[in-house]
Amino acid sequence: MTHAAMRGMRRVLSAAMAVAGMTFPLGAQSASPPDPRHAPLADYEGVYAYHDGTSIALVAADTMLFAVLDEARYPLRALGGDRFLNGSGDTIPFRRGADGAVSGFVERSVFFARRTPVVDAATAAAVRARPRSAGVDGRPAPYAYAVPADVGDGLRVGDASEQGLDPASVARLVERVLDGTYPDVHGILVHRGGRLVLEEYFYGYDRERPHQMRSASKSIVSALVGIAVDRGALGGDGDLVVRHLAYGPYANPDPRKDRLTLRDLLTMRSGLACDDWDADSPGNESRVYQSDDWVKFVLDLPMLDEPGTRGRYCSGNVLVAGRMVERATGTPLPLFAREHLFAPLGIRAADVRWNYTLDASNAATFAQLYLRPRDMLKLGLLFHQQGKWDGRQVISREWVERSTARWSTVGDQEYGYFWWHQWVDAATPDGPHRVDMVVATGNGGQKIYLVPSLDLVVVLTGGSYNVSSPATAIMAREILPALLGQTTAPR
Repeated sequence: MTHAAMRGMRRVLSAAMAVAGMTFPLGAQSASPPDPRHAPLADYEGVYAYHDGTSIALVAADTMLFAVLDEARYPLRALGGDRFLNGSGDTIPFRRGADGAVSGFVERSVFFARRTPVVDAATAAAVRARPRSAGVDGRPAPYAYAVPADVGDGLRVGDASEQGLDPASVARLVERVLDGTYPDVHGILVHRGGRLVLEEYFYGYDRERPHQMRSASKSIVSALVGIAVDRGALGGDGDLVVRHLAYGPYANPDPRKDRLTLRDLLTMRSGLACDDWDADSPGNESRVYQSDDWVKFVLDLPMLDEPGTRGRYCSGNVLVAGRMVERATGTPLPLFAREHLFAPLGIRAADVRWNYTLDASNAATFAQLYLRPRDMLKLGLLFHQQGKWDGRQVISREWVERSTARWSTVGDQEYGYFWWHQWVDAATPDGPHRVDMVVATGNGGQKIYLVPSLDLVVVLTGGSYNVSSPATAIMAREILPALLGQTTAPR
């Protein structure tokens, strides 16, 4: 999914809507002469046509123009002359009509017309939101820690100071979100010692609002694969893919394709020509999401390697694994999740958004899962607790252990079954202290951190789409040092 964009993928405006190799007529619009001035950002605001009949909003905030798609905002920096630079380094030129007004923008030779200069008030307000609302004096009220609310959702709550997070450390972290040191953080949840001890939201988000998970959705699919194995619908991670997904003859026939297993998908070692971190890869997610059948598209790809030998970050692998669960259980993946994963954790169906339609009609949201941060925390705790919840074994301990083991290397990081292995050097006065973590991660700063050595699970949500997220810095400089009994690094 969109984790790939964080590795410098050539994306334009949205994390998954760029179209590779497609051409559209440009109509009767003509490019205006370059404008040497920096035109007012308001000139470019409006709602524009976009791919497959969708639309995209452009909103100005401070000194930046933002493209907004599916609640996510993507920064566009003004270059002058009606040109902007997006977070992936692509130049986006705008066009003007005979009256001098902006008529649309061009993305890779495709012209997208401005439908209206008016942006929905709620969309504009969300883009321009501040970390916290200002009081009567125009400034946010001073931060005061409070124990998270007990809302009867199965999460026990407690005081942060009783679990090693002293009030000064908590206040310093929150203040650094409020003053922009850590930008675009939407939520911070810290669970330690069996208690949720810190829960804070910013930019208008709250505990009841489902949040995009982006590629952190992959780790949830890993759990669902495990449940299907536990229930006998799938024989195990050694199951052959093509035997479960008999679409008929595949393109690019190769005997290696017949040896592809479920484990190869889960560990990102499918051997298929699929690499989200390579814009020229035939299986780059941008191409997958524009196809009529995502799973067939992925399995039609050429083979580059023997399955199980080389790790490449390929979102297509998770699509194939999810479809295997659907075929094996005879149940759409969101319904299977609702019955066998979400319901046992007390996650209400009304609090889940998940369109798992695997074709171009879903290209705007690319089959990602939306969950409330507290429900993301429950899923992290389920793995932290070796598959148990409230005395019930929801996922087998064996599957959790396999999922969080080190199976492959993707880029420069070790990888499990759609879970990452990461480590950070936590800043302490005595020098860096290495802390190992198992992580579900998604573009924008969506994180579920499992830190077994500290009995810790942390959930972060954010809006740093296609730009660097402050999540790692928050862990390395704030949360982990405090729990190691040390002071944070100097600011």
